[in-house]
Amino acid sequence: MAKKSVSWKEYLIEIDEKGSVKVAKAGVPCDNTKASLREIADAAGFVFDEKWNTQQCGAKLAKFLEEAVPVPVEKPIAEKPKVEKKEEELQVKASKADIAGARVRVYGKAQNRTALGIMHAYMVMYPQAKLEEIRKAFPDELNPDSGVKKNFVYAEDKGTTADWNGFFKAEEELLKMGDGKKVSVVSMWTKPSFERLVAWAKQYGIVVADFEKAAGGGQKGGFRLEYLNGYIPPKQKKGIAWWVWALIAALIVLLCILLFGGKKVEPQVIETEKVVVVHDTLYIKQIAEIEDHYNAATFVAGKADLSDDAKFVLHDLAKVMKDNPEIRLRLEGHTSAEGDAAFNQRLSEARAQAAVYFMVDHEGIAPERLEAVGKGSTEPKNPEDPTAPENRRTEFIVIE
Repeated sequence: MAKKSVSWKEYLIEIDEKGSVKVAKAGVPCDNTKASLREIADAAGFVFDEKWNTQQCGAKLAKFLEEAVPVPVEKPIAEKPKVEKKEEELQVKASKADIAGARVRVYGKAQNRTALGIMHAYMVMYPQAKLEEIRKAFPDELNPDSGVKKNFVYAEDKGTTADWNGFFKAEEELLKMGDGKKVSVVSMWTKPSFERLVAWAKQYGIVVADFEKAAGGGQKGGFRLEYLNGYIPPKQKKGIAWWVWALIAALIVLLCILLFGGKKVEPQVIETEKVVVVHDTLYIKQIAEIEDHYNAATFVAGKADLSDDAKFVLHDLAKVMKDNPEIRLRLEGHTSAEGDAAFNQRLSEARAQAAVYFMVDHEGIAPERLEAVGKGSTEPKNPEDPTAPENRRTEFIVIE
């Protein structure tokens, strides 16, 4: 049984009671432990001493990752650290690996303005997100020492008026949610909270540049965004302006006057055939067929890699989603029952996530339209034989 287990991105580091170290990537054990540790360290910005052995490298890297990655707070904090009176010009450096996989880089003039820029970057990437979604994306536990209970509130709520500076409240600083409502972001960020936020934002492909000096103008809310690696933000859906509807209504009234000349028209009863709407629409049948093809070539035991056949099928799935933009899917990964249950759980998550990554990165499907869930070996397709190959599968479930 592992003494310590640390997750970082798609990696998992496990250290047993004797200090032995094992590393898995996307649920697959790595053959060269020390090389894998070095790969993680380079990506996370941690420097090894060449004199360290594998056990020392694993222990020190695990400790570094535990301190760098924020852990959700489950219990109330007994004592709140003092809020720093003056923001320091903290140099936040992203590693080469972070930048290579990033989509947006935030340039800010100060600590709290850069935090505001991170939130705006998230809304650029996910313009349909609502208040409850961004609260899940950036939980309140990231900022426990700010003295503020919530990171986000509706702009019209109490506490965001001009008599209190707890939240950003200028019009250009507000976040516009997918439902059209406006949200204020907390403006109080101490150095520890800000560092947690920067580390947390990397999982969404958001990295932070060094603070900029105050020279230059035209920067929204004291920050600016740079799109990296060819990333193109999704377009936010816009409703039809009120004056367009008014114009349409006026044209309809004018047309009625021209056609009927103000005369009273007797209503006519027209009998039509009854139309039965079948819930099992065409795209649901298409998705069911695609799911069968996707699982026809089952996963190799212990692996989460996509085969060429699987990628070809996912291309067909992406085409159906593009033809039907209202579709949202949950991809559920399942494994057979061989081996350790915890490993199977991680493996099932990796299998579902591998399909989502491919759909987003290679097929251009918006990430908010997809969910990845791992079920492990808890729901076998063949209960009579939990180790049967058909239990290693991914299910495509349409989210209503």
